[in-house]
Amino acid sequence: MAEAPVIVAADLHTHSSVSDGTETPAELVAAVAAAGLGAFALTDHDSTAGWAAAAAGARERGITLIPGMELSTRIQFASVHVLAYLIDPLDEALLAETARIRESRFTRAEEIVRRIGRDYDLTWDDVLSQTTEGATIGRPHIADALVARGHAATRSDAFDGILHWRRGYAQPHYAPDPLTGIRLIRAAGGVPVLAHPGTRGAEDVIPEDKLRRFVDAGLFGLEIDHPENREGSKRRLRELAAKYGLAVTGSSDYHGSGKPNRLGAYTTPPEVVERIIAEGTGTSPVFG
Repeated sequence: MAEAPVIVAADLHTHSSVSDGTETPAELVAAVAAAGLGAFALTDHDSTAGWAAAAAGARERGITLIPGMELSTRIQFASVHVLAYLIDPLDEALLAETARIRESRFTRAEEIVRRIGRDYDLTWDDVLSQTTEGATIGRPHIADALVARGHAATRSDAFDGILHWRRGYAQPHYAPDPLTGIRLIRAAGGVPVLAHPGTRGAEDVIPEDKLRRFVDAGLFGLEIDHPENREGSKRRLRELAAKYGLAVTGSSDYHGSGKPNRLGAYTTPPEVVERIIAEGTGTSPVFG
């Protein structure tokens, strides 16, 4: 009889070049190994296309992979992301919704580039040159194109400058509301966690009445230990997590060289990882 796999602490939020990371899924696994991590989740934006390559790398290197996705949702003009662990990648409703989101991201990106191109030397081909085949194209790729053209020093500089909403070039893309997203994730056998809900400060932590509805719909947890959550927000979020019985997760939100976030900056303890695995029925973890 095979021994039960050992569950270890995991970095539960990483991105590959399938969305807006700078490393392929295989390169990401190598980076996870180099960082000394025993487990991680691949959570590309609105896509599971990197799962197979990441799983192969995880098996080779003896690393546990929690297959996941970062689902785009929106409350009016505010972007709210929901991490979706162990979903069924073939669930028809979720596939239809993510296809709609990716198409909207694409057309939104084209329009942003058209607007920027009126004032700066930037073309759609410049953006495409910063992507890989099948990638979910978005603003990070526009930022990389701006850097390549010399209009910004780094991706972060591009977001703080030309791509900041105050500059007038940005526009929202389609995304469902978080309540719909949570229900879709649960219906696909997945485990939903609100991603980095404290980046805007304690005064902008998600309203409690909305959070209560999310919990009723099946929300599993809050990603509180995250490099971009503010300290005041973290305190309030821990209070809400305790009040509503939500799990607390930790992760780096690693994007390779696309962000300063480093692998393993925060991790999720084994007991919470084990709960996610127990609740996820859409797909199985990969135990390397």
